[in-house]
Amino acid sequence: MGFAVMTMTDAAADRVKAIVDNAGPQALGIRVGIKKGGCAGMEYTIDLVTEPNAKDDLIQHGGASVWVEPSAVLYLLGTQMDFEVTRMRSGFTFNNPNQTSACGCGESVELKPADLAALARERAGQAPSA
Repeated sequence: MGFAVMTMTDAAADRVKAIVDNAGPQALGIRVGIKKGGCAGMEYTIDLVTEPNAKDDLIQHGGASVWVEPSAVLYLLGTQMDFEVTRMRSGFTFNNPNQTSACGCGESVELKPADLAALARERAGQAPSA
């Protein structure tokens, strides 16, 4: 079994499905990416997908489809995507082990690329012994 770039909570999957249902028959899911911006340096992007990009990684959970842009993969490895509703806001949240800081307003983050060697060592330690 391959390593999933990201995971989704049930709440995130339910919100993705609601977005797709409200967007019309050509909507298939959403695409998550990273762009430079904000006071901390990077921002998550979310766009509607009507035509998947073959180079994107596809994450599926609970009937929801999320594509991850190739340029964002190293920054999103190990991330859990959630959806939360509070008294002040509602939106997707990202529990990202690669995040080193965030701005005070919560709109942008500082990310470092995932340590692929550490991930490989972690996976090897979890593999059954021969």
